[in-house]
Order: sequence, then C-alpha cells, then structure tokens
Amino acid sequence: MKSVSGKEFSKVLERNGWVLLRIQSIHHIYGKQGSNVRLFNPIHGNQTMKMGLLKQMMKLANLSEDDL
Repeated sequence: MKSVSGKEFSKVLERNGWVLLRIQSIHHIYGKQGSNVRLFNPIHGNQTMKMGLLKQMMKLANLSEDDL
C-alpha cells in the first residue's frame, strides 16, 4: 500500500465527497452527506500516516487503494 501524509489523505477524502467540518488542533474532522461516520484526520506536517491508521480510515471512508 502506498504511504501518504495527512495532507495528501485530506485531498483524497475531498475528491471522494467528504467535507471538512472543523479543525480541532491537529485533527481535521470530515463528514459526508448521509453518513454518520466522522473521520479525524491527523495533520503532522508532511509526515506519513502509519499503515494501521491509514487502513482503518480507508475502511471507514469506503475507499480502496486505487483511490489513493
């Protein structure tokens, strides 16, 4: 799986219909119309996200590796 930073993952979320609801410290909180799921995307500069966190967030957002 391709490793991405929090900033890059935010762009992927926005391309797939997720909307930035608010920013709380380093976490960008995303929501989607018709979904109760809230994604808390950590933005740590250009550091890459850990694989476990990335996989879990992709699962919650119904994204595949091709979306990255």
